[in-house]
Amino acid sequence: MRAIPVFKMSISMTIFGSIGFFSVKTGLPSFELVFVRCICATLFLSLCWGLSGQYKKEKWNKRETAQIIACGIFLVFNWVFLFKAFEMMSVTVAISIYHLAPVLVLLMGSIIFKEKLAVLSFLSIVICFIGTVLIIGINNHTSFHELLSSGIVWALLAALFYAFTTLLGKGIKYTSAYAMTFLQTFLGIFILMPFIDFDSFTGLTQNNWIAIIATGLIHTGLVYYLFFDSLRYLPTRIISALVFLDPGVAILLDMLFTGFRPTLIQILGIVFIFGGMALSLKKPKTIRIKLPENYSTKNS
Repeated sequence: MRAIPVFKMSISMTIFGSIGFFSVKTGLPSFELVFVRCICATLFLSLCWGLSGQYKKEKWNKRETAQIIACGIFLVFNWVFLFKAFEMMSVTVAISIYHLAPVLVLLMGSIIFKEKLAVLSFLSIVICFIGTVLIIGINNHTSFHELLSSGIVWALLAALFYAFTTLLGKGIKYTSAYAMTFLQTFLGIFILMPFIDFDSFTGLTQNNWIAIIATGLIHTGLVYYLFFDSLRYLPTRIISALVFLDPGVAILLDMLFTGFRPTLIQILGIVFIFGGMALSLKKPKTIRIKLPENYSTKNS
């Protein structure tokens, strides 16, 4: 039953892994890029929503609609903070810090949804956290001020808002993924409107516009439909593991197209992250003790 949601989540995270590469090619600041993403995604999702006929079957719930709106606010600023981090630091480092979010999701999910945090899950969190810290390369920053001005704060804020988005989205059951993502991106247009500098759109090349449209239709519309459609069917443990496909793709593209070469410490961090992913997916073994045939509870 979980095969299709796992497949959709895997595809969405794989595509999203290339967003840093595309965002650099757009030539737009963070607010303006997210604004365009919201417009493109709203148009894309409204078309899909209409063609699928899903809008006729929607079951609107006041409480859930309010939850979707709150989720949308976190989602929009999650994007803004992430693209701001891309402006100030390398894609690999930014996306690695950003993926502290699954650690936050797993921890907060165990409290909010009362999901049991197994020993293997806890160990996978620790391993992934260590891997992320190694990739960040905190030792490269000689002072606290330098650490703050490097873009790390924006990446951490993006991670926090991503965690909130995931947890809020997980609790939505009745509204379709089309309606939910449409409402969120439509809301984003009006949230960002006061902050937009429309002069940023002048002088853009054809390649810039191709990258902009790709981030809007593919990285926003398609990815977030797949993401939210699968989110409600998967436990926090699986979600937290699959989202690590994102940094894997991001690092690979960084190495192939931008000349990024990880240090030995960063390679170790990557190994730790994917090792933690594999561990979180492993089901704990149950130990069965074979009792004698003549054993009775009275014996105890």
